[in-house]
Amino acid sequence: MKSQSITSQPQEWQRHRVVVVGGGVAGLVIASRLGRRWKQRDPLFFFSPSMTLIESDTAHVWKPMHHIIAADTHSISQQQTTYLAQARDAGFIYEFGEVCGLDRAVREVAIAPVYEADGRLLIPERRVKYDTLILAVGSRANDFATPGVNEHCLTLDSRLKAEAFNHEVRIRVLQCVKLGQELLIAIVGGGATGVELAAELLQLIEASSAYGVSQRTERIAITLIESGPRLLSTFPTDISSATQVRLIALGIRVITNACVSRAEAHELTLTDGRKVPASLKIWAAGNKAPDLLTRLDGLETNDRNQLLVLPSLCTTLDTNIYALGDCASFARPRASHPLPLTAQVAHQQAQHLIRHLERNIVDGIPVPDFTYRDFGSLFSLGDYDAYGPPGQFGPFAGGFFRGRLAQLSHSLLYRSHQSSLHGFYRGSLLWLIDWLNARLRPTIRLD
Repeated sequence: MKSQSITSQPQEWQRHRVVVVGGGVAGLVIASRLGRRWKQRDPLFFFSPSMTLIESDTAHVWKPMHHIIAADTHSISQQQTTYLAQARDAGFIYEFGEVCGLDRAVREVAIAPVYEADGRLLIPERRVKYDTLILAVGSRANDFATPGVNEHCLTLDSRLKAEAFNHEVRIRVLQCVKLGQELLIAIVGGGATGVELAAELLQLIEASSAYGVSQRTERIAITLIESGPRLLSTFPTDISSATQVRLIALGIRVITNACVSRAEAHELTLTDGRKVPASLKIWAAGNKAPDLLTRLDGLETNDRNQLLVLPSLCTTLDTNIYALGDCASFARPRASHPLPLTAQVAHQQAQHLIRHLERNIVDGIPVPDFTYRDFGSLFSLGDYDAYGPPGQFGPFAGGFFRGRLAQLSHSLLYRSHQSSLHGFYRGSLLWLIDWLNARLRPTIRLD
C-alpha cells in the first residue's frame, strides 16, 4: 500500500463541512456531484460547503462488477476510478484511511493510522470535523459464524478482494493446465452474486480453451451451493427455474436446500453430513454492514449492523448524520421488510440526498421522506443469457425480459453510474474506449 497525498482543507471555519464516509456506489456519487456543484462557487461570496470523502481504498470499482473482475473476464485497470484523481476533477477532498471512531458531541470522525506492510507508519491517526456526516460504507459477506470460513473462503466484498480472487484463480488454472491438477471451485450462495460469478468463471474456462488449453480444462468443475429451495430467491420462480436449468446445462453443479456447517482446506461440509470437495471456495451468502457501525457513539443498529434511519435517511438519534445504501436499514411504511441491499436502492438514496441536502444546509428545510421506486432487478449470466425481472415501475412493470435486451439493459446500468461520476461526455468516452478495448484485447488476462 502506497501513501496518498492528502489535500489540506481551505479555511474550514467559514464553510459548512460535509463529510462522506465510504466511496462506493452511493458515497462517491454524492461526493462527485455535490463537489462539482460547489467547487465553482467563491466561498467568500456564495454558499459553498466543503466536501470530504473518507475511504480506505485507493480506487473505486462499481460493486456489481466485482464478480466480473474476480473471474478475469474484464480488466480491472479499465474499470476503476482512482479516488485522488476523482477528487481533483470533482472538487472534493480525499482522506485516505479507515474510520475508527465518532464523537458526536464535537462532530468529529477519527481515522485510524495507516501502516505499510512492513510495519512502517505512513499516515498517523487523524480527526476530521464535520457539520453534516453521510455514512455510506456498504456491506460485507455474512459468514453466520460458520467455522473455517474466514480461514479458507474468499469473498468479493471489495475491489481488493475481487482482485485477490482474480490472482488466485489464475494461479489455480495455471496449475490445472500445466501440472494436471484438478480445480474444484465451490461458490456458497445462490443469490445474484453467486449465480453471476459461476457464469463468469465458466466463461473464463471456455475462453482459456480458445487459447489452446482445452485438453486440461475438463479438470475444472464448478459447484454452486444454496441454502434455500431455489436459486435467486428474491426473483420470480420462473426466472429462478430457468436460471438453474441453464446453469446445469452449461455444466455447473447446483445444490439447493444445503447449508454449509464448516469450511476446511479442501472441502465444505454440509449440515446433512455431505462433503463437497473444493480447492477454491468463495463465500457469497448473506450480507451485513461493517462491525464498526455498532461502535459509533451510540447510534442505533439492527442485528445486521445496519444503522437505523428515519424516512429522511438521517439516523434515528442524530439529524446531522445520514446513512444510506447497504449500511442503512430503511423500512417503508406498511412494508414487512426493510429495503434490500442492492445498488439500485443505494443509487436512488444518493440521488435523493443530492437533490435535497443543500436546501437543508442553507435554509434549514428538512430533507423530505425518501420514496423508493422498484424498477426491477437485472442480472447477467455472462455472455450466455441475462434476465430483467419485473418491477413496479418502468416499461416492463408486471413482466420480464431476457436475452440481448436484458444484457444491454444490464450494461446501461453501469454506464449510467459512470455518467453520474464523470458527466455525460466523459462517461460516453469511457464507454467508447471500453468498446474498442473489447475488440482489440484478448477476452481474458493472459499476463
